[in-house]
Amino acid sequence: MKNILLLSALFIFACSNGGADQDIPNMCVDETLIDLEAVCIEISDPVCGCDGVTYDNECIAITFHGVLAYAEGACD
Repeated sequence: MKNILLLSALFIFACSNGGADQDIPNMCVDETLIDLEAVCIEISDPVCGCDGVTYDNECIAITFHGVLAYAEGACD
């Protein structure tokens, strides 16, 4: 539920910032979280990242892509 609220807040802020779409990836992804040497369990539990990409699970979204917010389920 927290992730949905965070994603909603991110969307509202993105819409109110004068349409600066180039800022959205910077607010959505934290490259310092990326650890390409880490291991995630290969469980299919899709999440929709704040970047609009569907990831197999939250571990993959955060660990390999640095996604800061996501919602459960695949992106539309």
